[in-house]
Amino acid sequence: MRVLLDMNLSPRWVGYMSSVGIESVHWSAVGAPGATDRELMAWASDNACIVMTSDLDFPAILAATGAGGPSVLLVRSGPLTPEALGPIVRAALSTVGAELLAGAIVSLDGDRIRLRVLPLGS
Repeated sequence: MRVLLDMNLSPRWVGYMSSVGIESVHWSAVGAPGATDRELMAWASDNACIVMTSDLDFPAILAATGAGGPSVLLVRSGPLTPEALGPIVRAALSTVGAELLAGAIVSLDGDRIRLRVLPLGS
């Protein structure tokens, strides 16, 4: 599993993810800061990454296009730091990792996990 961290999340997530055995990259390391959400999604798809974000635009793009990926892990409760949410994200990735690898939108709100399989509406 490989995770692409959106610009709205701290680059500190990369270190946290590495410490729990999850490969990740922050968008600032691979793309332009002003890139569009669609550019980030295309890069994630081309590089077999799950997008981790707090931006509701990513699930909206998947809904509008009917695309089967890339998967999105949407974190909705703050603070959005690895110190605050790391264990919750790690548990969610363990619980719904297979679904994310197959194509899904997973929303984390506190300790609540919501899962939608991609493509939406199928």
